Amino acid sequence: MKRRTFIQGLAALGVAGALPLSLSRAFAADIAIVNPVSVDTLPKLKGALTLYLGRGEGGLYENVLQAIQKKNPDLDLAIRRGPTAALANTIVAEANAGVKRADLFWAVDSGAIGLVTDAGLAKPMPSDLSAQLQPQFRYDEWAPVTGRIRTLPFNTERLTKEQIPTSIMDIADSDLSIGWAPAYASFQSFITAMRLLEGDDKTAKWLKKVKKRSKTYAGELGVVMGVERGEVDIGFANHYYTLRLKSGKPDAKLDLAFTQNDAGCLVNASGILSLSEDPLAINFMRYLLSIEVQSYLASEAYEIPLVNGITQPDGLPKLTSISPPKIDLTQLADLRPTIDLMRSSGVL
Repeated sequence: MKRRTFIQGLAALGVAGALPLSLSRAFAADIAIVNPVSVDTLPKLKGALTLYLGRGEGGLYENVLQAIQKKNPDLDLAIRRGPTAALANTIVAEANAGVKRADLFWAVDSGAIGLVTDAGLAKPMPSDLSAQLQPQFRYDEWAPVTGRIRTLPFNTERLTKEQIPTSIMDIADSDLSIGWAPAYASFQSFITAMRLLEGDDKTAKWLKKVKKRSKTYAGELGVVMGVERGEVDIGFANHYYTLRLKSGKPDAKLDLAFTQNDAGCLVNASGILSLSEDPLAINFMRYLLSIEVQSYLASEAYEIPLVNGITQPDGLPKLTSISPPKIDLTQLADLRPTIDLMRSSGVL
């Protein structure tokens, strides 16, 4: 796919279609869903802001920030970059030391968001901004920006979808060869969800069983590439790695399978929160939920837009066909028990 720049997208992108709403809460009769707005209708950003930005998405988030700055030449945006979990810990440590450096935190994983909100550092979300999000993704102190689904990418020359268990726990007892990236943050959030849903003992047994038939990769793009090359039958990865690979290689021997109602199909989210009372910070957040930014991240990053009325990424099944577990994403904040469990299981 030819990559568009977001700068062009600011002028050209619009609402391309309707996003099939996911989960049972999406059409709750008493919850109004407000359509997103164009950046052209948002307040101009003037003044200084410091954003802590978790690394992610191959520079696409950087493209968004550059476009926002270009559209708002009076915005003085300082950016501190780093791993999402490390930045979350830094924000908490700075607050404990009586130091405030960040106005905004854009995290690529909701667990890091939970670490900051649990510390009582996030400012409340205005109701009009939350109303643009689908009901199941509304939180009092942060705004999910885009979603991602845990998936089972599989090699279509070696397997059919019907041969893959629909329970993540049953994967451990199958004879499938598996690719995974245990050191990767998204995988660790997935294991945290498994711990919360299944308990530590079952999760430890699952890890030990899977380890016997797994091949380890540095990241989840590597997992998906290994699946496509036939090095393993299936893998554990966020959905967009498969969609991105297939966008550049349409004949790839690769497809997606989903488990049901368990951690294997967890819907996680990147998100942003304000650490400042300055209205400028909230107005900056409005840009990330705009039509243009949501459309760009859906079409270029293959992430799932969480506002109403934006077309979902090409190649992803309707979200109404996916059954993710019911879990508060901010509960994924405490990774320490997960890391300890993975180490004691010989995975890390």
